[in-house]
Amino acid sequence: MSAIRNVCVYCGSGHGDDPRFGEAADALGHVLAAEKIGLVYGGGGEGLMGRVARATLAGGGFVTGIIPNFLVRKEHALTDAQEVLVVENMHERKQAMFDRADAFVALPGGIGTLEELVEQMTWAQLDRHRKPILIADVAGFWRPLLALFAHMNNAGFIRRGFELRYLVAEKIEDVVPMLRAAEQKRLGPEREGVTAVGNM
Repeated sequence: MSAIRNVCVYCGSGHGDDPRFGEAADALGHVLAAEKIGLVYGGGGEGLMGRVARATLAGGGFVTGIIPNFLVRKEHALTDAQEVLVVENMHERKQAMFDRADAFVALPGGIGTLEELVEQMTWAQLDRHRKPILIADVAGFWRPLLALFAHMNNAGFIRRGFELRYLVAEKIEDVVPMLRAAEQKRLGPEREGVTAVGNM
């Protein structure tokens, strides 16, 4: 059995214009609860953040929300979570989320979601961690970013030895199996190249 006990989910504090985004957040929360995997997230009660947290709670799962004090009111911190940590700033929030997570998943979101995802990819690229990183490409939301990664690679800005390590899933039901498979391979020989798993 793999050691995926808690998954950090990055996602928007807004809902987005496509109802499939919210449906995916609900589905991921239900899956995490059913698989007895804790949710670690940014602590807000609005948008996709609120939906994935409430779905996890509704399924009987454990939720850890981590939010800086200046966002408690703005993002309507979800006080129903079993664990709510109010920190001083964004740096503390991201470090606390990293420390509590065994893997990372990015649902659709805005610039904050993108920044959190890319930071984890950068840390992995620099060998600061080997926790699985998965991009949930709901309704093709992340395809422009995936194309940009390929462009960076083709333009020579992702050098040998610094390849990006990430997974891509188009279906929420594939997320946990892919994370567990990646974790099981983690102690094996590292594969070179961009890891993009999914039906792209």
